[in-house]
Amino acid sequence: MLLWFVIAYWLISVAIGLAAATRVHNTKDFAVAGRHLPFYMVTATVFATWFGSETVLGVPATFLNEGLHGVVADPFGSSMCLILVGLFFAAPLYRMNLLTIGDFYKKRYGRGVEVLTTVAIVISYLGWVGAQISALGLVFNVVSGGEISKTMGMWIGSGTILIYTLFGGMWAVAVTDFLQMIIIVIGMLWIGGEVSGMAGGVGVVVNHAMESGKFNMLPPPDAKEVIAFIAAAITMMLGSIPQQDVFQRVQSAKSEKIAVWGSVLGGSLYFLFAFVPMFLAYSATLIDPEMVARLIDSDSQMILPELVLSKAPLFAQVMFFGALLSAIKSCASATLLAPSVTFTENILKPALPHLTDKKLLFWMRVVTLIFTVLVTLYAMFSKATIFKMVENAYQITLVSAFIPLLCGLYWRRATNQGALASIFCGISVWLGVHLAGGDDPFVPAQLAGLIASIVGMIVGSLVKQWVPHDIDVHDRLRHGHHAADPHGVAHEGIGVVHRH
Repeated sequence: MLLWFVIAYWLISVAIGLAAATRVHNTKDFAVAGRHLPFYMVTATVFATWFGSETVLGVPATFLNEGLHGVVADPFGSSMCLILVGLFFAAPLYRMNLLTIGDFYKKRYGRGVEVLTTVAIVISYLGWVGAQISALGLVFNVVSGGEISKTMGMWIGSGTILIYTLFGGMWAVAVTDFLQMIIIVIGMLWIGGEVSGMAGGVGVVVNHAMESGKFNMLPPPDAKEVIAFIAAAITMMLGSIPQQDVFQRVQSAKSEKIAVWGSVLGGSLYFLFAFVPMFLAYSATLIDPEMVARLIDSDSQMILPELVLSKAPLFAQVMFFGALLSAIKSCASATLLAPSVTFTENILKPALPHLTDKKLLFWMRVVTLIFTVLVTLYAMFSKATIFKMVENAYQITLVSAFIPLLCGLYWRRATNQGALASIFCGISVWLGVHLAGGDDPFVPAQLAGLIASIVGMIVGSLVKQWVPHDIDVHDRLRHGHHAADPHGVAHEGIGVVHRH
């Protein structure tokens, strides 16, 4: 019965996504839903995109092992990322009316920075999307009683999500995200009620977790521990900001106000509901301690699914796996679309300058297909946990793309030379620490890389300019003229570019 429910739900979701595809007529519809999404849909797609496999499976497993201290990256850092985007980045980026985040780097710094940041952003999605595909394989394996292998489940999941993402783009993602947010909320609250009843009530579970030290969030007063804690917090908090999926939600809104507050509310809702799976997983320690002891060290991601399958009635199982599938599908579809659009717009399109909009839309779909195959192969061979796959995904954008974005918007003296130095220093130090620092360096690689990126931006922007500017774009920005984007949309100047 559970497997047939999964199949039926899967087919309905694909049908809804394909129905939304009828709204796609050009690249703008495909990439940013024509900038027509209302407030409730922007909020839903922000929430549903981030409420993925790591929230339901990865975060609870980490919480059981390490408590709140171990999940500072997600949900604390990740939800704060969405709130920061809404408060400080959504409005200026929305006013620019761009198609991708890579377009910002091109307008502000020129072609070289555009290419480097775009490549970093696309690579970062391997870990995030890989985590969703890996979780799909796990779910299909569990609900089929082992009849469907994890590998086959990965291909089934990625293939069916690809169908509606390929044709419907951001419209399909937004419409299915709205449906899936409703299922996530109802399903998580329903199964929460069932499990809390089995554990003796919410108060019993919370008090037990508190007595076990699971609510201790701050690190011990040790320099190395404090530095590691800060590094973990900023990885997703700041590294997720220069991401295409976040940018798409900002750009898809009907108005600037919706872009701002949809992101803030979506991030706030995500933070609140992320604690429900943690509550469910900890309840398992009271309901079935033997099962938890068996899985905690070998495969802690299976604790929550095992609890639901062995202890909950069929309807509760349906609600849980419906919510889990909704979480994974919404996150996977958005994160398949984002890097594909970015690569096509910022790497492929300049290489083929005479493409019509119709041809560009065709290539966006081709790249989406290729990226889906690549990321499924990555998920098949990756040995990392779902939580680690997601956390590690944002390190490369943290050390390469965040500082150029921040300074490009808020520091008028930032130059393309400074951005190039920031990228080079950030990635070089990040890689250097990884190679030389072993598994446990005193300063984590992503924090060292971020510091180097800041230094590179400041020094590179203030010293004598050696790297030539894109004169056409930067002169117009410097004099406050409108710079037309490739889609015929005018932009206000976003900063003064100084020559030395």
